[in-house]
Amino acid sequence: MSVLLRTGVGTLCAAARAVIPCLWRGKCFSSGKELGENSPVTPMLRHLMYKIKSTGPITVAEYMREVLTNPAKGYYVHHDMLGEKGDFITSPEISQIFGELLGIWLISEWMATGKSSTFQLVELGPGRGTLTGDILRVFSQLGSVLKNSDISVHLVEVSQKLSEIQAVTLIEENVPLERNAGSLVYMKGVTKSGLPISWYRDIQDVPKGYSFYLAHEFFDVLPVHKFQKTPQGWREVFIDIDPQASDKLRFVLAPCATPAEAFIWSGETRDHVEVCPDAGVIIQELSQRIARAGGAALIADYGHDGTKTDTFRGFCGHKLHDVLIAPGTADLTADVDFSYLRRMTQGKVASLGPITQQMFLKNMGIDVRLKVLLDNSDEPSTRQQLLQGYDMLMNSKKMGERFNFFALVPHQRLPNGSHQMNARKSNPSPAPVAGFDELAWR
Repeated sequence: MSVLLRTGVGTLCAAARAVIPCLWRGKCFSSGKELGENSPVTPMLRHLMYKIKSTGPITVAEYMREVLTNPAKGYYVHHDMLGEKGDFITSPEISQIFGELLGIWLISEWMATGKSSTFQLVELGPGRGTLTGDILRVFSQLGSVLKNSDISVHLVEVSQKLSEIQAVTLIEENVPLERNAGSLVYMKGVTKSGLPISWYRDIQDVPKGYSFYLAHEFFDVLPVHKFQKTPQGWREVFIDIDPQASDKLRFVLAPCATPAEAFIWSGETRDHVEVCPDAGVIIQELSQRIARAGGAALIADYGHDGTKTDTFRGFCGHKLHDVLIAPGTADLTADVDFSYLRRMTQGKVASLGPITQQMFLKNMGIDVRLKVLLDNSDEPSTRQQLLQGYDMLMNSKKMGERFNFFALVPHQRLPNGSHQMNARKSNPSPAPVAGFDELAWR
């Protein structure tokens, strides 16, 4: 599977078109809120229509990849999509408490696994750099605990625009950035707390070693292949030009099997599934690194444990947006299938979760931290902001149950080297993994 994941993803579309005849069946799927008949013909839409006319219908994965990361017209390449003025807002942008508690989680795991003398903090898709900034503030406040550890920061970011925003957030102004667009490490600098920081485009370029990996709202934007079960077996969902409207797109079902079906789990019972091979590649890479060098990975995202079906949707201006209308102007996302991530570890590491954000943050002591901040604040507007941020993070009707946490840790980190948290052992067992149980310091 590892070889297939690495070499097959980019060639699936071409291979599928080579074996599939031209009989495509239109299919309706939920694609978000309709914007009406007069939708704009964007540069990305013109690009996609030319592509489809030249080579035939494209997979949903190819559509997502083009719309989000095309070097010339991609949504992530040229937009600052975060914050109140963007298309969506993330937990680190809502409250400082979120990042602070993740910083505590990292230190807790570092202590529980022997206080390594080296410590790489690696964030995948760091957004505006807010989460890493909050974590580094915790590291500075607990400097006496970390004083004997050589810490470095490594950010994996494909967007040049976002990397510049991250640098403004994190970098010491008096120390100039080193830039080398052609290098695997395309930017280097020093954080405001004096730690070395580097930027990469691919996780495989990050130095191997004892590391903690963070992925907050990262996996949900990776391209997915969509499949529908039919009387003839699984059929992949493609995107084609609508024959009734030459400037619009539509979903169609492939008339026969496609190579991407190899990614569907043999025990699948759902009628519609979304599979993300790119996520599988990354999870395999993280699993191998953690198994060999130690550390852990903490993943927070929209998601489910193999229960949901059609979750592909778009967001524009904080509202649902039809994924096929005005491509390039909205974010595209699909819920993370944590059961698939668990299978992709291939047993190399143990996995924990998914558990809801509400439960994870409660276990991490968010109520205690909120009380401390409220007690130390006399400004009514600050207190109101703290309470509103807490409500957004914890309310089950907002982010509390929509987001989930999932972790990868070495087998030896858990009792009996098992994935079962409640396993019993006569010898002293490792401390519980914070967040997935109540936080405990030793």
